[in-house]
Amino acid sequence: MPQMKVVQIAKPNANLELVERDIAEPVPRHVRIKVQACGVCHSDMFTVTGGFPGIQYPRVPGHEVVGIIDAVGADVPDWKKGMRVGVGWHGGHCGHCPSCRRGDFITCNRGQIPGISYDGGYAEYMTAPFEALASVPEDLKSEDAAPLLCAGITTFNALRHSGAAPGDLVAVLGVGGLGHLGVQFSAKMGFKTVAIARGADKGPLAKKLGAHLYIDSTVQDAAAELTKLGGAKVVLATVTDAKSMSAIAAGLGIDGKLLVVGASGEPIEVSPFALIGARRSIAGWPSGTAPDSEDTMNFSVQSNVRPMIETFPLAKAAEAYQHMMSGKARFRVVLIP
Repeated sequence: MPQMKVVQIAKPNANLELVERDIAEPVPRHVRIKVQACGVCHSDMFTVTGGFPGIQYPRVPGHEVVGIIDAVGADVPDWKKGMRVGVGWHGGHCGHCPSCRRGDFITCNRGQIPGISYDGGYAEYMTAPFEALASVPEDLKSEDAAPLLCAGITTFNALRHSGAAPGDLVAVLGVGGLGHLGVQFSAKMGFKTVAIARGADKGPLAKKLGAHLYIDSTVQDAAAELTKLGGAKVVLATVTDAKSMSAIAAGLGIDGKLLVVGASGEPIEVSPFALIGARRSIAGWPSGTAPDSEDTMNFSVQSNVRPMIETFPLAKAAEAYQHMMSGKARFRVVLIP
């Protein structure tokens, strides 16, 4: 049987290792994908550390996958060999739980995640259920498309469902892996965009990405500065620091919303008075489904939004992962098999 190279985790907290496996045929309702690019996301740490319940090891991480369908299992409608597709965080749904019955597939009780529920894209080939597939636009390079399937869809989808309208003041907290895309999407959607980050060095980059204003939170009170501007309709919190999220809530305007997409295990602490008087709210947003991925990629092509990436060969996946975890990546890391 033909062999392929994959990068796997043998057990929680083990090293990422390059091994060979058989190339399996896709089971019914699944396709096999020849991987062209796979993003290295901070959420891959769930697989590396065993921080997600129910992971079966060894497991191949990776949930920002772009490639070409090279085999199609039984009972797969519409998708054909040779099509270029992407698979993001949402890797399948059951179709019959209460959420699925209402068409809310991203909150499926039995939702699958590539690299967690089944082997992901740190590989030369992977298989995925057809409902997880998103069509990739011709004008988008595979290495640029991959980060849009998690970091991109999360920020794009959150902003378009935020309630903000063109011309509204929208602040993006953090100019990193998520935030550098959030700033671009916010500006392209017509929001008056304020980027907030630590250090003067991020200012020129934020402006280049489309921010109208930049606030250096190390020397300015970001919430006070937003208040001077009339208060933010939305603050998109892309950082993983709950204290920063707590502090920025005071910069929301009337009916303003703190929209959280940066994952943190620490609590966000906001006074009830701060919420009640101005009808402020705090909400989260969980990525999106395959059609949302298609919308994200199509919008990115139309508005010229692209991730800033660094590429590594598959054989250097361990180095790529450590580079991402160090916080030194600018701003998304992508593996090229």
